[in-house]
This record gives sequence, structure tokens and C-alpha cells, in this order.
Amino acid sequence: MYKAETQSTSSVDIIKVINPANGQKIGTVPRSTVEDVNTAVLKAKINFTKWSKTTPGERSLLLHRLADIVARKAAEFAQIETLQTGKPIRFSTEFDVAGTIDNIRFFAGAARNLEGKAAAEYSSDHTSFIRREPIGVIGSIAPWNYPLQMAAWKILPAIAAGNTIVLKPASNTPLTAIMFAEACLEAGIPDGVVNVVCGPGGEIGAALISHPDVKMVSLTGDTDTGKKVMESASKTVKRTHLELGGKAPFLVFDDAGLEAAIQGAVAGALINSGQDCTAATRALVQRPLYDRFVEGVVSIMEKIKLGDPMDPSTDIGPLVSFKQQERVNGFVRRAEAEGCQILCGGNKGKGALKKGAYFEPTVITKATPESEIFQKEIFGPVLLVLPFTYEQEGIDLANHVDFGLAASVWTSDITRAMNAVRSIHAGTVWVNDHIPIVSEMPHGGIKQSGFGKDMSGYSFDEYTAIKHVMIELTGQREKDWHRVIFKNKLS
Repeated sequence: MYKAETQSTSSVDIIKVINPANGQKIGTVPRSTVEDVNTAVLKAKINFTKWSKTTPGERSLLLHRLADIVARKAAEFAQIETLQTGKPIRFSTEFDVAGTIDNIRFFAGAARNLEGKAAAEYSSDHTSFIRREPIGVIGSIAPWNYPLQMAAWKILPAIAAGNTIVLKPASNTPLTAIMFAEACLEAGIPDGVVNVVCGPGGEIGAALISHPDVKMVSLTGDTDTGKKVMESASKTVKRTHLELGGKAPFLVFDDAGLEAAIQGAVAGALINSGQDCTAATRALVQRPLYDRFVEGVVSIMEKIKLGDPMDPSTDIGPLVSFKQQERVNGFVRRAEAEGCQILCGGNKGKGALKKGAYFEPTVITKATPESEIFQKEIFGPVLLVLPFTYEQEGIDLANHVDFGLAASVWTSDITRAMNAVRSIHAGTVWVNDHIPIVSEMPHGGIKQSGFGKDMSGYSFDEYTAIKHVMIELTGQREKDWHRVIFKNKLS
């Protein structure tokens, strides 16, 4: 059993971490109190003064050390990530941990490249330049679907820019976030720069967001939580960064490579058991390809192996919890009652899988654009497929939701692709692929998917304040612009 200690806690209560593959306890962490939040924020505030004055080179060196430590412990990180989330060990190893290490190395370099507008005489009597300065204490709330990667996405740009941070991971998946904070200490990042508190969002998250010494709030979570965070942050005019829900369209035109689109749809829908806000959830297929697309997707879905997430041959594991399993099952049952057709899957795990929070890969058709299953985020291995006739109809269907996080377009026509890229409302649009991310490019949404960017150099826009510095060059007491204030010159 894994035991983890948060960096600052007076709590005697514990949070049990459950393996969703079998319902067994795999670890515990202390349950933080509001007093712990106050202590962690104070610690971060005290350490901000010194940390913010370290040079980019110094911060970069420490992040390079952190990357080496996480790489050395990659197998342990992957194992714990799989045990607490249920994601297959192959996925934890090759995506979650490998991606986190790459993110660390990116920000180790990016720390030394905080750009501002070049110094120049934009006014004939003055020189102007831009300073990028850290904001202060960042309060971050990470989700349960990618506990390690999301902790890294919050921590890395914040501290690379000179901020300190208090992170609250999800209560059911806190272990790798705490391990990451421990690795930060081992790398030589000073105690108090990265702090972790654990507990329910309604109490611990709320205390962190509302704390007057927290200068910015970053949340990855659902849209309803994002609205609450904005409301709370507005009371102290905090900067907010929100990466919220998604309902990604997978738009297939009649000239697309059919086999590539079929395989891409299955992979995009089942990534992380569908618990990904960029997952392909709505396949919109032009009619000439629709029947063959549906047949091909169902054929592959039926061959997907559900099983023990520690088995390298397992394709998808359980959902993160039995609560999430019930949520996904509820969406499917309601869709079925409304007349939708379930072509494969649609049920909880059977046989030996009953012990875990498993849900079968599911394909659903015959929904309407106004139906719940078309409009709402399911967060499970469920792909909805709808036909469309005309190009603009497909684009309109893609945009016919409140979300705007990600989308993909499948076509062999570059003109059609570029028109769709321009017309679809989303923070990321892939062409002839769905899901890949790279550390050098930003991730974030529009509409009710939130605002602000994770990853890439663009994330520094969230974690730095822009200061304009203007230096007078003439040394004269009387300036030409004073005439608008003084009618006569002063002697």
C-alpha cells in the first residue's frame, strides 16, 4: 500500500485511494483542513520573494534535474498512476509519464526565453520596454483523469516563470501529484515553492480559491465547477485560467481516407477510457461514407480488450471510479430510452470485470442534435455517430454545442480542410488525426470549454504580468505634453 504525506498538514483524517479495477484500497493521504490551506499559502507567499528573484538559468537547471529524477522513477510513477486511475500500464508509461518528462524538459528550456517587446523609442523622448514578472502565489486545482500530467501542466509554467504554487489534486487520485512535488524537493526546488493540499473541492478547493493571498487560480475540471471558480475569484479580482469540458466533433467528409478515419475514431474515442475532454465523442460522417464508417468502427470496438490495467496487453481499463461508471451508464440508458440505437457495448463490465468500474466500448446512433447525449459531456468510452449531407451542415453540427475545446477534420481536400479549420469553433483542430499533443504547442479552449493555455510558451501569458517600463531621455523638467495641463509655462 502506498502512503503519501502532503507537505503541510495538521490533519488526522485520511483519504483512502481506491483501485477502480477491483475496488481495493491502494493508499492513503492526509485529508487537509482549511488551516492547512492557510499554512500552505503562507509558506508559498514567504518563499515567493526569494524564488521570484532567482534567474531563469537557475530555475532551468532545477527543472532539468527534476526531469532526470522523474525519468529515473518512471516505472514507479507509471505503476502508481495505473493503480489509482485504472488506465492501462502501457498508456501510463508511454503517454502520461513520458509526456510529463517531455513537458519538464520543455519548460526547463522555456524558462530562459520569457519574451517581451524590444526596447525602442516608441515616443521620441522616451525608451520603452516590457518586463514579464511572476504574479505571486498560484492556486491550482487538478482533475482526476490525468493526475500526473495535469499536476505538471499546472506546476511547471508557474514555477518556471518565478511563481510559487499550492496545488490541490483530485481527492481520488492524489498520489502521483504528491510524488511529483516530492521529486521537486529532491531536485533542489526550495521547500515552499511547490505545495500540495488534499481534500474535497467544496471545502479545500474553495478555501484555496478564495484565499486573499492567492493571486491567480488555475482549474482543469468541468464547466459547472469553472463557473463557481470564476464567481469566487471575482470577489478578489483574481486572474483565472480555466480548462473545462469538451464535446469534440470528429468530422468525416466523403473524400476522407476511410480506414484511417475508422481507426482514428476508435482511438480518439477510447483514449483514457474516454475520460479525456478532447476525446472524439461525436463522429459526424458525410452520407456516402456513413454506413461503411459505422460498420468499421463497430468491428474494431468489439475487438478492444478490457482487462487488468497492469497487464500490458490490456487496451482499456476501468473508469476512474464506480461513481463515474454509474454516470456513464446513466447517459447510455437515457439515450436508449429516447430511441437511440446501441450498436455495440453499452453495458458495465461482465464476468470477472464486475469487480471493477468497467464500461464496454460503446457506439450509439440515431440521436438528434438536441439530445442530451449529443450536447453533454459523457466522459466514458462512448462514441455517437451521426450522418450529414452537405459540407456546411457538417460544420454547423460540429459547432452545435456549448463547448469548444478540440475537433478533428478528415478529408483529402486541402481547401475543404482549411475551410473547416477556419469555421470550427475550437481551441485545437486536427486534420486527419485526433488527440496528439506536443509540449511546444498550446492546449486550451473557447466558449464553455474555458480560456487560457496549458503547455507551450503561450502558457506564460497566464502566469506572468506584463509591465510596461518607460524611461524619459531628455532630462528636461518641462515636457512638451505639459501644455495640455498648464496654460502658461512654469518658470
